[in-house]
Amino acid sequence: MFNFSLDSLLLGYFAPVSIKTKKIIDFGTGNAPIPLYLTLRTDALIEAVEIQEDVFRLADKSVKMNNFENQITLYNRDLIGIHKEVGVNCYDLVTCNPPFFKHLESSNINKTEYKTIARHEVKLKLEDILIEAKKVLKNKGYLAMVYRPDRLAELMGLLRQHSLEPKSLRMVYPSKGTNANGLIIIAQKGANAGMKVLEPIFVHKGEEYTKIVREVFYLKKTMI
Repeated sequence: MFNFSLDSLLLGYFAPVSIKTKKIIDFGTGNAPIPLYLTLRTDALIEAVEIQEDVFRLADKSVKMNNFENQITLYNRDLIGIHKEVGVNCYDLVTCNPPFFKHLESSNINKTEYKTIARHEVKLKLEDILIEAKKVLKNKGYLAMVYRPDRLAELMGLLRQHSLEPKSLRMVYPSKGTNANGLIIIAQKGANAGMKVLEPIFVHKGEEYTKIVREVFYLKKTMI
C-alpha cells in the first residue's frame, strides 16, 4: 500500500490550529497519519474519510492502538458527497494530502491499485476536494493542503473559483540549490484577498535533515 510520507507530517505541523479550533476533518486520510499527528497539537474532535476499505482498516487499527477512539472518527466512504453525512458549515479546518497526478491514458501509473488511487486522480479530482471543503467548512474556516508546484496555477484558480481564498504559501525543497518539489497552501473560506509567501522549507542539509524537519519529527504534545 502507499506509505505516508513527510508531506503528511509537514501538513500536520503547519496546519492552522488554535484554541478556537473545535472540529477538523481530513480528506483522503489513508492510514490516518494526519489525524494522529494533529492529536499532538490539539484536543479538537478530528474526523477522517478514506475510500479504500483495506486502507481504512489500517487507519482504524492505528487509531485504536493509540487509544484515540474518543478524539478521531473515521468514515469508510467516497469523499464526494461527504457533506451529506457529516454536515455543512460545521468544520473549522479541512486537511488534505490529495492525489497529485492527473489520470490520463498516457499516465505512468503504479501496478498496485492502492498506490494508483493514492497518487493519481482516479477516484477523486482536485475540484471534487475543493467543492466538498467549501461545503463542510464554516465561514472563515481553513483548508490546509500539500500539493505539487507544477499544478499551483491550477490550484490557485480553483480555490478562488470555490470561494476559498489563498492566505499563505510555503514551498518545500529537497535542499538548497534544488527546485521545489512540494508546497503547503492554506486557504480560508469567504476571506478577503491577500496571501503571504512564507519562509521555505528545506528538507536536507547535506546528508542530514534540517532543524525544521527534525522539529516536525520530534514534536511533543502541546495542549491547545
